[in-house]
Amino acid sequence: MPNELIINVTLSETRVARLESGVVAELFTERIRSTGVVGNVYKGKVVRVLPGMQAAFVDIGLERTAFLHASDVVEGLKHSEDVDADDEEPAEETPKKRPRKSREDSSIQNLLHEGNEILVQVEKEPMGSKGARVTSHISLPGRFLVFMPTVHHIGASRRIADPLERERLKEIIRRLHQGPGGFIVRTVSEGLTEKELKMDIDYLQETWKEIESKAKDVRSAPTLVRAELGVLERAIRDQFTPDVDRLVVDSPEAHKQILSFVAKYMPDAVKAVELYKGQDPIFDAFGIEVEITRALGQKVWLKSGGYII
Repeated sequence: MPNELIINVTLSETRVARLESGVVAELFTERIRSTGVVGNVYKGKVVRVLPGMQAAFVDIGLERTAFLHASDVVEGLKHSEDVDADDEEPAEETPKKRPRKSREDSSIQNLLHEGNEILVQVEKEPMGSKGARVTSHISLPGRFLVFMPTVHHIGASRRIADPLERERLKEIIRRLHQGPGGFIVRTVSEGLTEKELKMDIDYLQETWKEIESKAKDVRSAPTLVRAELGVLERAIRDQFTPDVDRLVVDSPEAHKQILSFVAKYMPDAVKAVELYKGQDPIFDAFGIEVEITRALGQKVWLKSGGYII
């Protein structure tokens, strides 16, 4: 049986199910109102500099100003050794150690002044009376790689157990990427070809060019430059892999959105995108709703027909 991505879109939520041989292997749900701001890129304005805290408060257009520590301010392209990362998530893969600078050079008052406009990315959601925490070290996750425009670094997840495979992947990135910035190779990249990695490099570099272009065109801050991908785009980026035979979605608007994204970043997969036109709800038609109900119920069903409470 084929591997499929089944997407159900309603006014209140979006659900994405990955079917492997007809069985639900993964399920993602995102409610419309629960979308956060982590990962969003803003062009903000510095409203206050606090030398005692070695930090600045940046207006990014939210209810509360965002917190930016001096260590998270970009001052030219950073360099670090090609070391491996501990995890595959962007926040864990970004090099933890940055080059040491003199205390005077790294002082917040020498880096930023009130009224400065700066490109930042949200690292932590606002919570309670605290605003979001931001960094100017942008991190853009792709399907196989994470691109860091401000850090000259090539690394690979340590979850790729074979050190020779990690080095092979890093060598491919070094060969393909000659410009500024760095990459982290995610765990799912294990065994990939140069062609597959190049597609992700091209996608991420194009995304960064779009961010830079929009940031330059913005006349005044604060402004949202790029919102973090929604569940639809993330599902396509991370789950619409070469082993998936087709993607089926039940919303005409979402179908157009998906086609646009796929045509831009993975044109070879356009033919695999379908609009569901059946009478029954899409999750019922593919047997997904039944599996969800069973998974959340008090009974665990066995293949023999029995169950455990």
